[in-house]
Amino acid sequence: MTKNNTITDTNFNFPNQKSVYKGKVREVYNINNNLLVMIATDRLSAFDVVMPKGIPFKGQILNQIATKFMAQTEDLVPNWLIATPDPNVAVGHLCDPLKVEMVIRGYLSGHAAREYKSGKRLLCGVAMPEGMKENDRFPEPIITPATKAAMGDHDEDISREDILKRGIVTKEDYEVLEDYTRKLFQRGTEIAASRGLILVDTKYEFGKTKEGKIVLIDEIHTPDSSRYFYANGYQERQDRGEAQKQLSKEFVRQWLIANGFQGLKGQTVPVMTDAYIETVSERYIELYENIMGEPFVKADVTNIQERIKTNVETFLAKQS
Repeated sequence: MTKNNTITDTNFNFPNQKSVYKGKVREVYNINNNLLVMIATDRLSAFDVVMPKGIPFKGQILNQIATKFMAQTEDLVPNWLIATPDPNVAVGHLCDPLKVEMVIRGYLSGHAAREYKSGKRLLCGVAMPEGMKENDRFPEPIITPATKAAMGDHDEDISREDILKRGIVTKEDYEVLEDYTRKLFQRGTEIAASRGLILVDTKYEFGKTKEGKIVLIDEIHTPDSSRYFYANGYQERQDRGEAQKQLSKEFVRQWLIANGFQGLKGQTVPVMTDAYIETVSERYIELYENIMGEPFVKADVTNIQERIKTNVETFLAKQS
């Protein structure tokens, strides 16, 4: 496996570049305080820790899922996207991110299931019914927000009441976020169902444009931000108390847990062999093809850095 067939870090200097923000997976370049160039790297983050090695094609997969879903939901919710000049790149309007992640859950899975198992029946101020089994469907989807953490820190659960009390967003804006979150989840659920999938839970991030309009930013319905089950056999597996067959990066989390890592202090990230990384890449491609209902076309990765640089600079030159 050659080092340059993944992109784990960028150091571009685009024309009129003002600043760079590096998140867990994406790197965002501010162009002239007007446009943002968002590059999806091949970094893999789990338990809020970035893994030492990149996953081939992961950035392309995340970028293409997110941008295609934005196109499929823009009639419901405005978003930041302007163009996708490269398979790993999205360009959009400069927005001021709202410091809250809108997490919505249709099923008792993942973090919610772990909290439930520990005896909690209240998550982010929202009641969870008694007598539920892991992966059961909630009577209605629940919104369980999280505060955005700095890189390396865990995002924290927070209730609607605390968001408003701490003034993280105004009541008026929060009501828009809830409305947009429910609409996007409903559309995502319908699209997933048409592909034989169940959209289990997901998170959305929003920002404000210079004009003060709330828009969807970052990613939407990707395997990094969402959990999917296969609809076929879901009920039978629940009835038998079996684990659900799922499409998300939960398989990476489970592998890490099995190897003694949950992002806790003093724990060391287990070594990911090239063979294991190859299987993770194959799983991401499988995720893409199932979620999008189309074959995945691998981009040319002989020199990803040069390809991105050329494509972005060509696009920016046309904007000026």
